[in-house]
Amino acid sequence: MPNEPTVLRVLPDEDYVETPYIQELTERSLAYLRTGFPVHYRGMAGTGKTSLALHVASKLDRPVIMIHGDDEFTTSDLIGGEYGFSRRTEVDNFIHSVRKTWQDVRKRWADARLTTACKFGFTLIYDEFTRSRPEANNVLLSVLEERMLEVPAISGEGNYIRVDPNFAAIFTSNPEEYAGVHKAQDALRDRLITIDLGHFDEQTELAITVAKTKLPEAAAARIVGLVREYRDGGKYEFTPTLRACIKIGKILSLLGVEDPAAATDGVVRDVCFDVLTSETFSLGTQVPADSGMRRAVDSLIDRHMYGRRPAPARRADAKKRKNAAKSARKR
Repeated sequence: MPNEPTVLRVLPDEDYVETPYIQELTERSLAYLRTGFPVHYRGMAGTGKTSLALHVASKLDRPVIMIHGDDEFTTSDLIGGEYGFSRRTEVDNFIHSVRKTWQDVRKRWADARLTTACKFGFTLIYDEFTRSRPEANNVLLSVLEERMLEVPAISGEGNYIRVDPNFAAIFTSNPEEYAGVHKAQDALRDRLITIDLGHFDEQTELAITVAKTKLPEAAAARIVGLVREYRDGGKYEFTPTLRACIKIGKILSLLGVEDPAAATDGVVRDVCFDVLTSETFSLGTQVPADSGMRRAVDSLIDRHMYGRRPAPARRADAKKRKNAAKSARKR
């Protein structure tokens, strides 16, 4: 017999940052959910989809059931299935010299997470639902539209379960071009209200970085500025996200670096470079130390973490020396 589905009691996170941008998203989402429509957060990795889903679920003040999409899922992983047998033995010894025994053996049914959420009106968070195959998710169509869940008769519920009026569903997904992601069927997509999430505004990224790293705001602002300009530059394979700010901030905080400009140059530079390139280049891709990419990142680190800007006169002198060297070679 498998374990009963785990039910979460999601409480408001004291460290969760609610800037005007987050508050507006939360209020819109709650309006849709309370009207009876499921909400779908779609966005690239690192845009806070799951955190926002948990935050919104906490506002509903209902127990939460979480499902994480998986390519191996089948319908039974969502609604339940038969697991083993139950046996009942009855002994009739009314007449002491006569002993009668009956045995009744039945298949045992166990509800899975979707069935539990529908029965008791819990909030369902289906994280990365497009990582499950579309045929496994077909059971959601009647749940979200007709508010009925179809189950096998052996479940003991007949063939249908009426969905509790308090049931609410929040879905998250990555864009469909991501590896390991399936295209959602149109019928399911049509039942969802999709909110596309991009990168947070600078105010929100700064507030989250401060909350997660406990760094002074001035130090966090240097990190956020570095990551945002690197992101805007577009010289990477994968877009750097807020996670880069949090990683750099947490590492520097652990190292006791509260003012990057006053820290040992090599430490801050190496941390920033390692985090940025590990987030934005494929595994196995090496960035040469003398490459233009390395020089560009070093320049960003100089400017944001140390406040260093090349003096115009020095740049002009360097250009003159370069032109003079070219002329000498031609002669």
